Amino acid sequence: MTKAKGSTEQIATYTCYKTKQPLVIDGHLDKAAWRKAPKSARFVDMAAGTPGYYDTRMAALWDDEYFYVAFWLEEPFVEAHHTERDAIIFQENDVELFIDGGDCYYELEINARATPYEVMFVWRDAYTRGSRFDVPEFDLFGRDVYSFAGDYDRQPASFWRGTHPRGPRWAFLGWDFPGLKIAVQVDGTLNDASDIDRGWTAELALPWSGMTWLANGRSLPPQDGDTWRMFFGRFQKLLNAGREVQPHPAWVLSPHGEYDTHKPECFPYMSFSHRDVEDLDVEDSET
Repeated sequence: MTKAKGSTEQIATYTCYKTKQPLVIDGHLDKAAWRKAPKSARFVDMAAGTPGYYDTRMAALWDDEYFYVAFWLEEPFVEAHHTERDAIIFQENDVELFIDGGDCYYELEINARATPYEVMFVWRDAYTRGSRFDVPEFDLFGRDVYSFAGDYDRQPASFWRGTHPRGPRWAFLGWDFPGLKIAVQVDGTLNDASDIDRGWTAELALPWSGMTWLANGRSLPPQDGDTWRMFFGRFQKLLNAGREVQPHPAWVLSPHGEYDTHKPECFPYMSFSHRDVEDLDVEDSET
């Protein structure tokens, strides 16, 4: 993983290599392909850029059918209670993936029970009559959709439109990524604070066939050297004197400079390589 230059922020760049064999999605990250894949640096605080309290890292791979993501999460007391799909997963501990599609972006959150929360966001300035989003799949009247401004400071000047210069967006809560596969493994005992856990791992597979809205003119599957923008992060519920620390700490691959995940211009660069991960030398797999 490298850092992109030429901006006020040091935005991470990750090279995603191809795997020769399809991965069985079971949450176990001891597979040969994951052992060879470059593992990211430790995640940092989203606003301050300082190291996260618990070690968090990611890796990614791809083949002609799927884009794969792996997360390693240190957590001494693994906790997850939500079991209903699209529950507010970020109220407890979670790991998150966002994929930018230019005029839209996708958000996925999962907890240590593998419960997903998914939203497809479409920027309001891109949703016009006759536009590519003016289709039944994104019907504002027939779908589970909300207006989202992304305002965290609740100030009068930004209350309705938020703080992002592009303004508000439509949030399609009922949109699910077609063919998404999720699995987790807990190294410890879930929801039992009487012992100390090592943490949990998460493994994802997203079919390229489901990326149509996010491709933004790019090839599916990607061409060698194609670059996407993706967010990799984690929210962690911490207690101090029996009370939740608010807001929950957010640890990310690349900092945003403020407590706001919904900034696609800050998402890391995901560069796709046609080189097979199985053929990498040891030094190529190190960050």
